[in-house]
Amino acid sequence: MASPNDMLPIGHIAKRTGLAVSALRYYEAEGLIRATRTEAGQRRFKRADIRRISFIKIAQGFGFTLPEIKARLAGLPDARTPNAADWRVISEEFRAALDAKIATLERLRDDLDGCIGCGCLSLEKCRLYNAGDAVASKGAGAQLL
Repeated sequence: MASPNDMLPIGHIAKRTGLAVSALRYYEAEGLIRATRTEAGQRRFKRADIRRISFIKIAQGFGFTLPEIKARLAGLPDARTPNAADWRVISEEFRAALDAKIATLERLRDDLDGCIGCGCLSLEKCRLYNAGDAVASKGAGAQLL
């Protein structure tokens, strides 16, 4: 019977997760997953890492960066896979971050709706291109050089 602690070669993990071996090596280098090495230096991963990698892929699908994902996984003891209780906490964090991204995109969309067809192309007036320009009050030209 398979155990979550069974050790599998990197090629098997790649096949099961649909990721390239190079992507798994990159995840390892970034500290998202951990491999052990055989005497011959071959990487071996726990079977449970398949679920951990699936979590990483799902989080990337939500638009989170690898550093953001790593930060959430860092809170798990012994680099384990998120369980149901962990997922409740992480999903609340994801929900808050996604709500903030949605709000930002809605503001951008609403500003864009007001901008279509205006033709201003004014760096002094455009809320999208030059939002909150504090340097403009110092005068024309390169003020920061």
